Amino acid sequence: MSSGPPFVVRPAAPPDLPALGRLGALLLRTHYEFDRLRYMAPRPDSEEGYAWFLGSQLENDRAVVYVAEREGRVVGYIYAGIEPMSWKELRDEAGFIHDVAVDEAARGQRIATALVEAAVGWLTSRGVPRVLLWTAAPNAAAQRLFERLGFRHTMLEMTKELPT
Repeated sequence: MSSGPPFVVRPAAPPDLPALGRLGALLLRTHYEFDRLRYMAPRPDSEEGYAWFLGSQLENDRAVVYVAEREGRVVGYIYAGIEPMSWKELRDEAGFIHDVAVDEAARGQRIATALVEAAVGWLTSRGVPRVLLWTAAPNAAAQRLFERLGFRHTMLEMTKELPT
């Protein structure tokens, strides 16, 4: 594990939106490469679309977006929220980590760990009893990270393509 200059984790703000869009589009492209049938295809406006979406969450009191910043540059982010009880998903109210993304050049420096810990802390402070997340089946590195942070396997998504 390499160590770079120190970084800080802080709440995202509107000036971070271009960086959030860039990292969200990275997340989208990565997942698309994992499975081109399951995940949304990147589009020319993916960065702008992701920036718009995450910007819409900055004032949501049931969601949080944190960024990891190093030397004035956003190198990672996490987006989490509080999801209501769901009969469909057979669960009570829960926290949900929707996105974790770190620049490729900044990986292996505990940035994702710090982001997850910040989101879990935010959810804990709101009395949420558990945190859930999804991770792409081929993303072994993310799964190792989440297991190391105390997450356990509880569901397995399965996908079948239908004739169109």
